[in-house]
Amino acid sequence: MLSTTLADLRAHLPRLVAATLAVVIAVAFVVATLVLNETSRATLLRAAGAEYVGTDVVVTTTDGSSLAGAADAVAAVPGVRAVDPTASADVQARFPGRSEAYLQVQSVAADPELRWQTVTAGALPDRPGEIAVATTTDAAVGDVVAVTVHDPATGEVTSTTDVTVTGLVDLGGDPSAGLFARGFAVPDQVTAWGALEPTELRVAGWPRTEPELLAAAVAPALGFAAVEVRTGEQAAEDAVSHVTGDRLALTAVLLVFATVAVLVAGLVIANTLAVLVAQRTRDLALLRCVGATSRQVRRSVLVEAAATGLAASALGVGAGVGLAALVSALVGTESPLPLEGVSVPLYAVGAGLAVGTLTTLLAALGPARAATRVAPLAALRPVDAAPLRSRSGLLRFATGLLLVLGGAALMALGVLTADVYPSLAGGAASFLGVVLLAQRAVPPAVAAAGRALGRVGGVPGRMAAGNASRNPRRTAATATALLIGVTLTTAMVVGAASTRATAQAGLDAAYPADVEIGAYGELPASLLPRLQDVDGVAGGTALLGVDVTGPDGQPTWVQGVDPADAAPVLRSTADLPLPAFGEAVLPQWAADTYGLRAGDTLTLQMGERSRALTVAVGDDVTTPLLHAADLRSLAPDASPATLWLRLDDGAGQRDAIDEVTELTGAAAPDAYVTGLASERAAIDSVLDALLLVVTGLLGVAVLIALIGVGNTLALSVVERRQENGLLRAMGLTRGQLRGLLAWEAVLVAGVAAVLGVLLGGAYGLIGTASVLGGQDAVLLDVPWLQVGGIVVAATAAGLLASVLPARRAARTAPVAAIAAV
Repeated sequence: MLSTTLADLRAHLPRLVAATLAVVIAVAFVVATLVLNETSRATLLRAAGAEYVGTDVVVTTTDGSSLAGAADAVAAVPGVRAVDPTASADVQARFPGRSEAYLQVQSVAADPELRWQTVTAGALPDRPGEIAVATTTDAAVGDVVAVTVHDPATGEVTSTTDVTVTGLVDLGGDPSAGLFARGFAVPDQVTAWGALEPTELRVAGWPRTEPELLAAAVAPALGFAAVEVRTGEQAAEDAVSHVTGDRLALTAVLLVFATVAVLVAGLVIANTLAVLVAQRTRDLALLRCVGATSRQVRRSVLVEAAATGLAASALGVGAGVGLAALVSALVGTESPLPLEGVSVPLYAVGAGLAVGTLTTLLAALGPARAATRVAPLAALRPVDAAPLRSRSGLLRFATGLLLVLGGAALMALGVLTADVYPSLAGGAASFLGVVLLAQRAVPPAVAAAGRALGRVGGVPGRMAAGNASRNPRRTAATATALLIGVTLTTAMVVGAASTRATAQAGLDAAYPADVEIGAYGELPASLLPRLQDVDGVAGGTALLGVDVTGPDGQPTWVQGVDPADAAPVLRSTADLPLPAFGEAVLPQWAADTYGLRAGDTLTLQMGERSRALTVAVGDDVTTPLLHAADLRSLAPDASPATLWLRLDDGAGQRDAIDEVTELTGAAAPDAYVTGLASERAAIDSVLDALLLVVTGLLGVAVLIALIGVGNTLALSVVERRQENGLLRAMGLTRGQLRGLLAWEAVLVAGVAAVLGVLLGGAYGLIGTASVLGGQDAVLLDVPWLQVGGIVVAATAAGLLASVLPARRAARTAPVAAIAAV
């Protein structure tokens, strides 16, 4: 029996193309998602968490207090080999040929084992007067850099030092590397530049020391509770999570799509195998006539499915790894979701093989069971399908209705609780229910559309409408093949568009200004007009700054902004509310300090002037923010202290930032330029790359639908061979017969496309709301142009799929067709 099964497998290999492609795509999607997630994690651990990867224990204060006095106590713990109190200082640096710019300097560990920096040229400094800088500064080994230190309180220059660049450090895929210049110096030099007290200790143990045991030994030696003790691996993971949580959200979105792809692949496989079993009714019946048992027949179908699933899964694993490598090469490390090389975990390979093979076997259970019901007499006469109102038809209807209602309830629960798992289970259940109900839902819709088609399609159109309505099972099977592909395509398009819109809105809310310029003192009034003339700068606004007296009698720094000027500059005001006239937007810490809540009255004074303002509280406000007119009423001579700039969208933002930095350094040496425009553009490029992958998969999903429709239409031609021969004998020409089948395909495909778009759109929106429901705001976006294109493409796919079956039917002689038994 095994040899017979393998022979059948080889004979029907072309018919298995649809099932094989479905498994390959689903497995590739799963494997690519898992590999990209692991690659991104490994890259980020080498970049954002690099300083912790080689560390055994990390001690961090939770209240910002100093750990300088705790270093000796930690060093005395048995098993501790070295301790590095991490210190940093903020200075202004003038590199050769450039204006002064902000530079963050971090101390270099005294113990070589705790030095995490990757030096691409030169070496790390080992004495005061030397510095290593990041490769992003475009400096060279041997350059002399003028470092200026300002008093944070007064803005006055406290010291100026010339240091020599001894090395260049590659920060790799660290997402913060592009925000500002980074430098590294020995602890004595960093302290001389005004380093703050260390709030973190990195601890290295002796070889073969267990980090968890060392962390447990270090904690009691600290002597106070306001600390957090973690292993180096935990600290690295936390650093990665802090830098970019979007990686996890996007991975969750892609895994949802991957799960949907697996479920849809199962439906395509089940449909394809059902077609094969129906086409092989005579073969299976003849096997029963010559002595094959029902168990052997069932086993042969399952063996065929297992062989197909295993081979397709192996291809899918290779395709998934290749797809991940392509995305990694496109994205690179210059991104907040950096990808360097490809990390292929064994669980990704195992999951791909298991998912594909098990999905194929599960999908084959139904067709295998149907194969065992083939009676030996089926080889001698046709067997009519059971009517819809039969016991099995009613059971199918009840099961489908129950799955649809239960799945809808689960999806509603997932949306309300922002939990993807109930929505995923509900989506799978409801779609399976839709497939079961297709025999009752599709034919009435086809009949309604057929009445309109009959008026424009002539005799072939009317006959096509009648044929599509007369055999509900065949019509539903044809429509289901296309419905699966269209639903998946639309769900992905809508889900991807909504994910993109939500991610962009979150970026705009988190980083409302593309570039922010501040200073320890005042900014020249002439600087803003000069910056607005820079190519790539779309606009800007100035914030006034002054010290006033708060309700507690202490001086406090406040800023004033003109909302009319600032609104066009900011990307979003969702987390940064602009104050109205007579209003003060306070950060939470200021509201807590003054004991005020939203709606209370805040009184500010400056000399003899005072102003009573209504309090509003902003989540992302760092200093009290007033209307510019209110601030001028307190301080008529207030000068600009901060500038906000908005850049043009496009690829020239990096050049614009560089020119802005140069002009700012020349006009105000003590100013600093920060901005996350490059960060936003980088995240956008990651979204583009990931959505490009989804788009590629959508094209193949349409191909699967095309093959599925072709399979079903081919079966339809086989079943209706006598009917088509009789029509030809009664005068229907070959062209009219081809037109009849083409109209029938267009009719069924059009109805399936419309239903698939409605279902897919709903699934895409529900999936996005469930996955991203934890975000502050979820934007649901329906790309109507793409959705309309899907309907047209699906209808055209149905028409194209009918070409070969129609040609085969038209070429069969009427006498031969009528004589077929």
